[in-house]
Amino acid sequence: MAYDLITMGRIGVDLYPLQTGVPLPRVTSFGKFLGGSAANVAVAAARLGRRAAVITRTGDDPFGTYLHEALRGFGVDDRWVTPVPGLPTPVTFCEVFPPDDFPLYFYRQPKAPDLEIDAHEIDLDAVRDARVFWVTGTGLSEEPSRTATLAALAHRARAGTTVFDLDWRPMFWTDRDAARPFYAEALRHTTVAVGNLDEVEVATGVREPHAAARALLDAGVELAVVKQGPKGVLAVDREGTTAEVPPLPVDVLNGLGAGDAFGGCLVHGLLAGWEPEKTMRYANAAGAIVASRLECSSAMPTSDEIEAAVTAGAVG
Repeated sequence: MAYDLITMGRIGVDLYPLQTGVPLPRVTSFGKFLGGSAANVAVAAARLGRRAAVITRTGDDPFGTYLHEALRGFGVDDRWVTPVPGLPTPVTFCEVFPPDDFPLYFYRQPKAPDLEIDAHEIDLDAVRDARVFWVTGTGLSEEPSRTATLAALAHRARAGTTVFDLDWRPMFWTDRDAARPFYAEALRHTTVAVGNLDEVEVATGVREPHAAARALLDAGVELAVVKQGPKGVLAVDREGTTAEVPPLPVDVLNGLGAGDAFGGCLVHGLLAGWEPEKTMRYANAAGAIVASRLECSSAMPTSDEIEAAVTAGAVG
């Protein structure tokens, strides 16, 4: 049976401080969580009842073992999560200064295993057959992951729904100009593009939301989703349908997992055949719920929690 969703990209261990408003040098205790955007999106979709798997790589170490156990615990198929001897599983620290300051510190040296995904090791038929395939910009930042990502997209040939999470992380690239040609190539194989204002600017050279959405559509996608921060989210499809949805009011504790929760619910809405406006409202609500919680993966909301937030018009 085909998967509802296969994601491909980053995985790691998030070590989040259990004290808020405290700088990292003075933090005394941390919580350990599964992290990485591709993994978290799969978790978010699985929490909503979708059959999900992730293609990625870890170190051959105890943290890698933890990530396998965590994925299985969340109901995500880990059959395509493989170890890379000699490279440590990545660890990410953050600082938590609500409502809008969450510095991230990536420990991905000398190289992250998830950038060692090789095109020859991918089950391309499973990728082609999945109802939704999700890739990220980080996966384009280095070889062999770059070639593997583009090969998977080309083999899929826009079958079903193919989502490109623009996922711009400047620390993984030399500069924006280096990223843009690879983003353009990925967009040729993509039906849905999703990103914030910085990310759409990297992909298109345009920052104004409506112009950026048009540029993404011109690049070949069928649905462009532009996250506008406090102004909410804009979605425009090829038929000209436009949905602009404000954010849900929420007391933010940690905003770092909100985008992944948004992504998982976006996938859920696409699979359910929802109109763009409903999909954006529910995805916004999912993101707001996770922003109200400390952790990311284990904070992903259920359908009932999202429905309650949408009905209430706020996260309680």
